[in-house]
Amino acid sequence: MAAATEGPRDLGFILTELPGTLSRDVVTIASGSGKLDPGTLLAKLAATSKYVPSPATGADGSQTAIAVLAYGVDATSADVDAVVVANDAEVKDPMLVFHSSVDDDTKRNAKLTQLRAVNIKAR
Repeated sequence: MAAATEGPRDLGFILTELPGTLSRDVVTIASGSGKLDPGTLLAKLAATSKYVPSPATGADGSQTAIAVLAYGVDATSADVDAVVVANDAEVKDPMLVFHSSVDDDTKRNAKLTQLRAVNIKAR
């Protein structure tokens, strides 16, 4: 029998959040972002207000992580509406998904600091 590996679970990264949906928003993930797992750190593009995975650097708004994707989506070939945790939450640090360019502790800590600016604290 082949072994199966379970990926990130929807909302599995949340420790605590505000009651109801106060910590959540619905946003548009930009086409071309690919298949994104729950827990992916997202940023908002200044020109379009659409969200993309937040790389280590940039000059278009994508460089600043401001939300965490709640449910997996596929934005490979079209824009997709998605639920994000946008503020006032505690999240599980080991379950967060970073852009491939966030490849060392310094860059990772910078992203976590950016989330703190919107009151999302990684534990």
